Amino acid sequence: MLLEKLRDEGRIVARESAAQLGVTEDMIRRDLRELAAAGLLQRVYGGALPASPAVVDVAARTAVAPDGKRRVAAAAATRITEGSVAVIDGGTTALAVVAALPRDLRATVVTHSPAVAVALIEHRAVTVELIGGRLYRHSMVACGSVALDSIREVRADMFFMGVTGVHAEAGLTTGDREEAAMKRAFAAHAGDTYVLASSEKIGAASPFEVIPLGEVSAVITDAETGPALDALADIDVPIVRA
Repeated sequence: MLLEKLRDEGRIVARESAAQLGVTEDMIRRDLRELAAAGLLQRVYGGALPASPAVVDVAARTAVAPDGKRRVAAAAATRITEGSVAVIDGGTTALAVVAALPRDLRATVVTHSPAVAVALIEHRAVTVELIGGRLYRHSMVACGSVALDSIREVRADMFFMGVTGVHAEAGLTTGDREEAAMKRAFAAHAGDTYVLASSEKIGAASPFEVIPLGEVSAVITDAETGPALDALADIDVPIVRA
């Protein structure tokens, strides 16, 4: 019943659900804890939001919405112009951005993803700056104090940020605290931050907030019009349709 409500309405408010079902709030909260432990939803203050399917490891993510990621990546790649300095996050959508770049593009790409750096080998006119640090195997990116120190030297025109959730109330979220810190640092050193958000991430939430939605230049998504996307538009989040 709770999962059906979450699917239909996009959120659960514990107090309202208790009244509707004729049970106590404690019973609803217990059920929400159990569903959250099973990875079926993300608990937030007062209730729950849909959990993102993108919190699985990077190998499993390759099978999640590949067509949508390619469309998002193609729209993002057009923003990397000749001579620009672009930060590209880790993840499967980031790899799709590299695949969409013209082979003769002259630009500089900064990344903490070894996979993104390797994918740029054939783009011989692109200068690749690889941020080092402790390898976070779940997402195959560098994290930690060494990586954060290196980011302080970066001044980029744009940052293409990957997240696991984009929600009008929960904001931009991801599944790991250190990854969230890396994303915040990159955003602080870029002129524009573009969020790469294939449709399964719209309306979903994960445990760790990255930056407020008001600090991004646009959310690039292939999502069709719906309540979650409308909620973003209602708070004036710029949306680029892929």
